[in-house]
Amino acid sequence: MSDEIHYKIIKLIEENPNISQRELAKALGVSLGKANYCLKAIMEVGLIKLKNFRNNENKLSYAYILTPKGIEQKAAITTRFLKSKQKEYDELKKEIEILERDLAKDELPSAEQETD
Repeated sequence: MSDEIHYKIIKLIEENPNISQRELAKALGVSLGKANYCLKAIMEVGLIKLKNFRNNENKLSYAYILTPKGIEQKAAITTRFLKSKQKEYDELKKEIEILERDLAKDELPSAEQETD
């Protein structure tokens, strides 16, 4: 599982511990099955745990809780994810600069022709 998925899941759970798997899947833009798989994988390594709470005598409510290990790993995952996104940004910025230079070269002759 990528750092991006790890990061997004942990962030969503931190913001809304009562998030359902269906809501998580929708927020991530993945299938319910993939969301379930990712949650189980994160739970297996001990980053989150599932707690149940009784709202009343007949109904249980579930919440995902970030473990101390999860809190620690969140910082590492966020750092790696940020570095990855920064690298993508830098590469995209270079590509845009090249495209802008190429476009300026292509437009220069036609601008000279118009002034003649």
